[in-house]
Amino acid sequence: MYRTHTCGELRMAHVGQKVTLSGWVAHNRNKGFLCFIDLRDRYGITQLAFSESDNKDLLAKAVELGREFVISVSGTVRERESKNPQNATGDIEIAVEELTLLNSSKVPPFTIEDQTDGGEDIRMQYRYLDLRRNAVRKNMELRHKIARAVRNYLSDENFIEVETPVLIKSTPEGARDFVVPSRMNEGQFYALPQSPQTFKQLLMVSGFDRYFQIVKCFRDEDLRADRQPEFTQIDCEMSFVEREDILQTFEGLVKSLFKDVLNISMDEVPRMLYSQAMELYGSDKPDVRFGMPFCDLTDIVKNNGFAVFDQAEKILAINATGASVFTRKQIDELTEFVKRPQIGASGLIYCRVEADGSLKSSVDKFFPTEELAKWVSKCGSKPGDLILVMAGTTEKVRKQLCELRLELGNRLGLRDPFNFKPLWVLDFPLLEQDEETGHWHAMHHPFTSPLPEDIDLMQTNPGAVRANAYDLVINGVEIGGGSIRIHDRGLQEKMFELLGFTPESATAQFGFLMNAFEYGAPPHGGIAFGFDRLCSLFGGSDSIRDYIAFPKNNSGRDVMIDAPAPLDEIQLKELGISVRN
Repeated sequence: MYRTHTCGELRMAHVGQKVTLSGWVAHNRNKGFLCFIDLRDRYGITQLAFSESDNKDLLAKAVELGREFVISVSGTVRERESKNPQNATGDIEIAVEELTLLNSSKVPPFTIEDQTDGGEDIRMQYRYLDLRRNAVRKNMELRHKIARAVRNYLSDENFIEVETPVLIKSTPEGARDFVVPSRMNEGQFYALPQSPQTFKQLLMVSGFDRYFQIVKCFRDEDLRADRQPEFTQIDCEMSFVEREDILQTFEGLVKSLFKDVLNISMDEVPRMLYSQAMELYGSDKPDVRFGMPFCDLTDIVKNNGFAVFDQAEKILAINATGASVFTRKQIDELTEFVKRPQIGASGLIYCRVEADGSLKSSVDKFFPTEELAKWVSKCGSKPGDLILVMAGTTEKVRKQLCELRLELGNRLGLRDPFNFKPLWVLDFPLLEQDEETGHWHAMHHPFTSPLPEDIDLMQTNPGAVRANAYDLVINGVEIGGGSIRIHDRGLQEKMFELLGFTPESATAQFGFLMNAFEYGAPPHGGIAFGFDRLCSLFGGSDSIRDYIAFPKNNSGRDVMIDAPAPLDEIQLKELGISVRN
């Protein structure tokens, strides 16, 4: 028997019992005539005690044990003389009577502790060692807990978990596909799914009524902290539903997760139209943990002789409560922040509302006090506040001011990662137009239904058509998104036509779905949640890599197994692929 208990299990109630433990040596403290070893497994750490007076040979054997050696010990539980209140097992120790070395270990390339000395690159290379650290393991435990809670909730709501294919057909919509060559069909390729979208719609045609899947998806796109080439979705679909049914069902899921996993009771999730989100926050995923909505100063600042404003399409401001204490250096830092190439603003204008109510701005030459007072009135500013103003074209200035607002939120401590503020964003545009080509693209995907009252606009004014779509945003992060789907072949054909598909190309790509619609497709809709993002949100992290057991790096590489890697010539020949030098 390797163990009778785990290393996180023993307490004072076990004093006097004979036990057997197995695990890894976390620390070895040699005191000469005494030796203490911290033995670690997934469940915790237990102190092992060896003494010269008890067993000199056993002590000599213990002293030789290095970090991460795998051992098994038997002994008696006793109360510790020097207790450790930071450790759940800190009141006891094991007086070891037998010691078995199960496996030795090289010296690890970094310390396997919560506060490790290993950089990210080396920890990614030795991910199997990094996963031994408590902090990383707890992330995996959180992921498991969320997955279990998802399955329990959806199963109780009569959803059926169905696995859909991983080797599918490449489609031109969305991000780039990862493709897989077919040996048996030379010159032809599978694609790895970016989402199970068409399959879950086919399941609705099949009468499954409610489907879900915690599923791997793949996108060949540039990476960042919240993106990986392979990621996991909670994918769901429902039949005979309208938008409200879906919002209620999955708001229930989110509330259930917060309660079960974090013991947080959530209120009803507020809703905001896409148009309002863009107007007030310059983002379709606004962070509503704090205020600072945009204030439109265009009408009151134009034609005052200040060329920056006079030539701008839109002049927007935000009011930072209590920020008039910012020094000139701090304001200059914000100015440099918005001038970064990623944001691209030409500058930043400010107006201080001093504690005594007096006004001081960077454009006093053009705007005397009585004009600045109009800014204060429009922005609802009070003594001690700071007004920050940006100008430009509507779309650009909204994006730039959005970035500034988030940066201010960080600097003012308004973005507590454990202050959760969910929001439904509704009525997205159905289509977006490529400025260069004039072609229309689906904002979500080509199976999203327009709002019923906007269907007629598809022929006359496609840009004005609103999608029957919805996103769940939490703390400025899009956690999930979905829509009511098109279930009528005629409307789907009209959508494909708008997107530039010929009837032949639409049939070649999606004929199987169009044909299915002719066999009694029910009204249906669904949603998909980014499972990795949800896990990182619950854990208070910005990076989803921390919540994936074996993630890729920023270049899409797995540095542990050294993938992707070239294939040998025999494999390439079998696949009918030639590589040009």
